Amino acid sequence: MTALLALAQDHAFGQPTGSQLRATVLAQKAADVMGLGAAERATTWWTSTLRFLGCTGHAFETALLFGDEIDLRAWSLRADASNPVEFLREMLARAGPGRSGLGRVRAVLSILATGKSAAEDNFRMACEVADAFAVRLGMDGEVRAALAANFERWNGRGLPSGLAGAAIPRPMRIAQITQELEVVARVDTIDTALAMVRSRRGKAYDPEIADVVVAEAPAWWREAQEVDPWDAALALAPPGPALDQAAVREALLVLADFADLKSPWTAGHSRGVADLACAACGPDAEPAALVHDLGRVAVPNSIWDKPGPLTRDERERVEMHTLVTEQLLRRVPFLTPVADIAGAAHERLDGSGYHRRAGAAQLGEVARVIAAADCYQALTSDRPHRRALDPTAAAEALRAMASTGQLDSEAVERVLAAAGHHRRARVDLPAGLTAREAEVLALVGRGLTTGQIARSLVISAKTADRHIQNTYRKLGVSTRGAAALFAIEHGIVAADSR
Repeated sequence: MTALLALAQDHAFGQPTGSQLRATVLAQKAADVMGLGAAERATTWWTSTLRFLGCTGHAFETALLFGDEIDLRAWSLRADASNPVEFLREMLARAGPGRSGLGRVRAVLSILATGKSAAEDNFRMACEVADAFAVRLGMDGEVRAALAANFERWNGRGLPSGLAGAAIPRPMRIAQITQELEVVARVDTIDTALAMVRSRRGKAYDPEIADVVVAEAPAWWREAQEVDPWDAALALAPPGPALDQAAVREALLVLADFADLKSPWTAGHSRGVADLACAACGPDAEPAALVHDLGRVAVPNSIWDKPGPLTRDERERVEMHTLVTEQLLRRVPFLTPVADIAGAAHERLDGSGYHRRAGAAQLGEVARVIAAADCYQALTSDRPHRRALDPTAAAEALRAMASTGQLDSEAVERVLAAAGHHRRARVDLPAGLTAREAEVLALVGRGLTTGQIARSLVISAKTADRHIQNTYRKLGVSTRGAAALFAIEHGIVAADSR
């Protein structure tokens, strides 16, 4: 789970997945060369993988001041954090995103007036969030102390406390230099990265660690490029007991909160979806519901928190977050079944959802319930572009989505019942039709051919024809017109029209 969080942090910093884990491998090599004991090597591993565990805790504030926080963080991994002038110059260049004229002038003046104290508060927030998550993940005091010094620097010019030298725990001193080495070596060359280390020796970096890295990193880098960072980092992970059921659930809760904390508009969203899904579908729905929005960290807050309509490019970035969710969860073997369901949370029965544009045939019971729960939870919460709907209006909206074929009507009723609404009685289908046959009949009534029905439901033409013949047999008809009339008389076309 910790390695999975490292990949999520990569997305939050605009890095390819594996960047932080590769840096973890480099950190372990440095720890070995320096002769660290087993306990300190373990602390170094945890510190490296969890270095930016609190990053979602201050994403909103960072984006508010500087725009795309992911782009800013990507820049920060190559910047000299021990040089306040370099950081101030960049902050001023990014101040007042989306503003011009007097508005931008005011933003610049505000940064000049409160820059240091505001930066201290921002980084302190990240450290406090990281500590809270670390406690929940069972990290010991050594790891927590190291994470608290994430933004401090050897020369004392870091933030928020101005710690210097050996006051910064050595595992964090190692993690800082190896992660920044990884980024520069990957983006540029290992020689450029070594030049960076030399130039920051005794400033951002501990001189002793810098000397070890300069001497050994070329060989480390050659080895690191030949192995998968996920496998290599896990091979070096400290030994520990297998997670029991309670620990796995808490880890999933951490993943949920890590994603939702990114924006104040989504705080508690995944927990709310999970509560509804569990009540509507049973405890097996909880894991996927909790982590269905993990990929949210890959999209900047300047998009999530935008008060106006999204552009096409912004919408496409939003839609990619479900793919990221699925890719992240598949890294953990026992979460593979969860990945498929979580990645379908924004799909729709009529194929209008994302990211796969999956249709009814590809969406199982749990996925349908989570999709309905996600919609209800979102509709009843404030969003930057609208106020929350009251429960009655949200229920009407959900039922409307079911009537137009976007959401499963049974899943909607179960979710609404879980939310405290009076459940509409399930309507028995006439003539002994199954739910699938009713779907087919609705499409027949609209004049679709067998091939078109097959494409709409994502099934083979042979299967579509079998459903049509079974439907005709149950209705006692042999023509499309007679079937369409039956559908109209029984309200099937109106209810399931696409």
